[in-house]
Amino acid sequence: MTDPRPNQGKSVFVRTYGCQMNVYDSERIVGLLKPLGYSVAETPDNADLVVLNTCHIREKAAEKVYSDLGRLKRIKNSRNKTGGDLKIAVAGCVAQAEGSEITSRAPYVNMVVGPQAYHRLPELLARAAREKGEVLDTDFAVEEKFDRLAERKADGPTAFLTIQEGCDKFCTFCVVPYTRGAEVSRSIDAVVAEARSLAAQGVREITLLGQNVNAWASAPPAGMAGSAWGLGELCRHLAKIDGLDRIRFTTSHPRDMDDGLIAALGEEEKLMPYLHLPVQAGSDKILKAMNRGHTAEHYIRLIERIRAARPDIALSGDFIVGFPGETSEDFKETLAVVEEVGYASAYSFKYSRRPGTPGAAMQKQVPEEQKSEHLAQLQALLERQRTEFNQKQVGKSLPVLFEKAGRKHGQLVGRSPYLQSVHVSAPESMLGSIAPVSIEGVTPNALAGVLKEGEYAA
Repeated sequence: MTDPRPNQGKSVFVRTYGCQMNVYDSERIVGLLKPLGYSVAETPDNADLVVLNTCHIREKAAEKVYSDLGRLKRIKNSRNKTGGDLKIAVAGCVAQAEGSEITSRAPYVNMVVGPQAYHRLPELLARAAREKGEVLDTDFAVEEKFDRLAERKADGPTAFLTIQEGCDKFCTFCVVPYTRGAEVSRSIDAVVAEARSLAAQGVREITLLGQNVNAWASAPPAGMAGSAWGLGELCRHLAKIDGLDRIRFTTSHPRDMDDGLIAALGEEEKLMPYLHLPVQAGSDKILKAMNRGHTAEHYIRLIERIRAARPDIALSGDFIVGFPGETSEDFKETLAVVEEVGYASAYSFKYSRRPGTPGAAMQKQVPEEQKSEHLAQLQALLERQRTEFNQKQVGKSLPVLFEKAGRKHGQLVGRSPYLQSVHVSAPESMLGSIAPVSIEGVTPNALAGVLKEGEYAA
């Protein structure tokens, strides 16, 4: 094994694209490299290693990566002229989907690692140091990845915790099954151990992550009998950890929203009243073409059951407009679902082709002009609902977890149970505390409030 000491004093810059799973992975990449002597660089210009942790979901994702690689090539060439070096690694889903293309188009890239292989970065760096040439590692090995990761260091009172990766749903618009592999769940003992470690370091809120987080399943903890546990049982179990006060999870699939999880949402106080549950479209014809495995009616009835269990829950969703074959009538059905459900927040996008997915080859691709027109209508409706939900919080007292200093002197920023940013004048000593806040106003992107005098949880 190569001695890591030659790397002492080096630095790494990680650029993260896309989803919260990638944010989590980037944190772990930095953690993997710290024992090798890598500190975190603020910019690529003064880094010894740049890692592009890529996402293949959004439109033109690969083009953005190649654009960034072009800029990094110029930095690398400039370094070479002065006898220095810049190592470049491409990680994540674009690496998984287009590994050979990257090495062909950008031969100056030193390492290409898929999302299940980044735990091998130290080994790959050692290989690169021995000048063994191009290194490509995109094999799936989810459990091996988690087993090899070093213990995490907390950074603030909130943290992401990945419990599930991959997807077996094969929606026709999505590349995740091809870039992240099949659905795999971490064992409950591994999840609990990481959660306990984070809580011991002062983390008070964890967000459980997965491509289909509510597909998580595991045998019960060591020493406990019984059948397999689902996400509801896991959340109840994590709620027993001392110091851990809030639990969230994302992203959920309607097909995996079972009775146990719905019951836990209604009964477990530490589970926050916020649920991200994408529907994608309101037309059954389009949902079938997307291979979503549910109808609009099924989704609406599911929301009714969830609200019966947790009446104060705030809902978030994902929407795609302009999927192949979508007509104006189909789009109106999406608007009808939005009106009936009512969302506190949502993400909405125009459909864009993903190479290798069934949707890319479908007939009746929708013109861009129509996509843009429909997206504008949908976003106007969603924004109205978001504003109305936020306005309803004015006059209420909400428990707020203070996460960081605000832009203004003497200001802290925290999160409400509904995941809204809340700006409050408060002393810095309250960072990491949960305190009741009287909501007095709404800004475009946050709530504004004041501390309730004499009341706060340490």
